[in-house]
Amino acid sequence: MSYAIFKSGGKQYRVSQGDVVVVDKLAKEEGAHAVFSEVLMVSDGGAIKIGTEAKGATVEAEVISQYKGEKVLAYQYRRRKGYHRTVGHRSHLTKLKITGIKA
Repeated sequence: MSYAIFKSGGKQYRVSQGDVVVVDKLAKEEGAHAVFSEVLMVSDGGAIKIGTEAKGATVEAEVISQYKGEKVLAYQYRRRKGYHRTVGHRSHLTKLKITGIKA
């Protein structure tokens, strides 16, 4: 089974062909083709390429959808001061389907 580890948005993802992954928002339209050239590791069966050996490898994906994630709440509190505050946000995300790994 071949898989790759690539970097996107400061995070690393381990993917195989056909996987669906959710990454931080990419500036692509739905149905567009995305290519990730920052591949950290490629495994093709038993052969593993890491670092400079994996240079030139790419991970290709298709953008399935752009959406907002679940709301994340953070509660701030200072004891004995009467201070409390609730803040939250919803992250913008992109869902990708991995179409190929080229070593």
